[in-house]
Amino acid sequence: MARLREAQKEMTRKLLLDSGVELFVSKGYAATTVDDIASAAGTTRVTFYAYFPSKVDLMKALVSERLNAALDRVPSAEHGSTERELVAVVEDGSRERIRAWLAATSERWEAIRPYTTAAFEAAAVDPEIRALLEAWLNEAIGDIEDGLDRAGRFPAGTRRFRGVIAITELDHVARHWTPGRWGVGRDEMLDVLTESWFGTIGRH
Repeated sequence: MARLREAQKEMTRKLLLDSGVELFVSKGYAATTVDDIASAAGTTRVTFYAYFPSKVDLMKALVSERLNAALDRVPSAEHGSTERELVAVVEDGSRERIRAWLAATSERWEAIRPYTTAAFEAAAVDPEIRALLEAWLNEAIGDIEDGLDRAGRFPAGTRRFRGVIAITELDHVARHWTPGRWGVGRDEMLDVLTESWFGTIGRH
């Protein structure tokens, strides 16, 4: 019986998260209310508050749980979260390894776009989400810096800035690129992105 109740609780929480991200994308974060999310999930605002203290907390869960899971980011004592493969790819620094990682990551863009779209829109109106998103991007930048530190590549004082350039570029492309946009197909996009990353962080 206890196991059934636990499963029902997990299902309700999942429905609230699913409904939240769908509404944030279709209706907009600012325009979506707790009642909207609860109704879409087939429950009540009382039930919503039993799982999340606020709409902000639901948005935080979407970033820290779902977005991190989709990107293989795991908890890290140093950075909050890390993607170990990215650190290893940067340490290696070869053009081939960078392109392979970017290609694999691009396969997930469609799946993660609802979360990043909602998060960036929420960040525009909510200081807590803005701080969370900034910290999240800094964690990815930290992965680049860690990889360069391990490789001992480039002057130490430039390594973090190189991470800023690489992650900012990747984030923008990941959130906005669709086939044919900017006049390039997927392979061309990956070729150009690889060249840019290789020039910024690669092993020459």
